[in-house]
Amino acid sequence: MKNDKELNKDELRKEYKRSDFPDGFVRGKYAKRLKESSNVIVLRPEVAQAFPNEEAVNNALLSLIDIAHKTTRPTKRCT
Repeated sequence: MKNDKELNKDELRKEYKRSDFPDGFVRGKYAKRLKESSNVIVLRPEVAQAFPNEEAVNNALLSLIDIAHKTTRPTKRCT
């Protein structure tokens, strides 16, 4: 049987001391990594007002991509 000490080993203490963190506290330690790996895009307020939801934004962007593909012509290379 496990004793009480082993059961409480995985629980967080109610209070931590600064000495528990020898390197100190660093604000925004992971901010750069999160920004690089995130796929969240923040729209300007005037753009956000034009779309009621995520689906409307996606549909508009897909339509724009479709139009761009239909209207652009492949360039010919000079030989």
